[in-house]
Amino acid sequence: MIKDLQELIGQNKKILFTGIGNVLKRDDGVGVFISNRILNSANVGTLTVEVSIENYIGKINSLAPDILVLIDCVHFNRHPGYFELLEVDRIQDFTTNTHNISLKKINELFNMPAILVLGIQPRSVHFGEEMSVEVQHAANRIIDLINTKAEMKID
Repeated sequence: MIKDLQELIGQNKKILFTGIGNVLKRDDGVGVFISNRILNSANVGTLTVEVSIENYIGKINSLAPDILVLIDCVHFNRHPGYFELLEVDRIQDFTTNTHNISLKKINELFNMPAILVLGIQPRSVHFGEEMSVEVQHAANRIIDLINTKAEMKID
């Protein structure tokens, strides 16, 4: 799982990480948490959309990244904190939480060469602002990996 994310960042392509989720539903806010902590660099950009990605279609298309990565909690039926980078076409095999539009349908709205989902398995999506320890740990690992790799590319 991390190897795929490392390979993604190592490419010489413009990547836009987009944080999706509801910060008032515990682990569902992990995408927002991560996108707010990724450092922008020459090849890495971020956008936080929370639960309304459809309001950002024009903005995302105008930014024209080579790769759009949607960060969100996804029910993989695995242990909390498990994460995986997958093509948006594969998302139909799993479920997501609080969106006004499905991640699968998003593929049709953007003019991107590649759309990926960085899904993180939640423990709880009940009301509350605190993420579970496992999801928090996974989020910090993802942030460190992206920021370290992006930093190395600049030097």
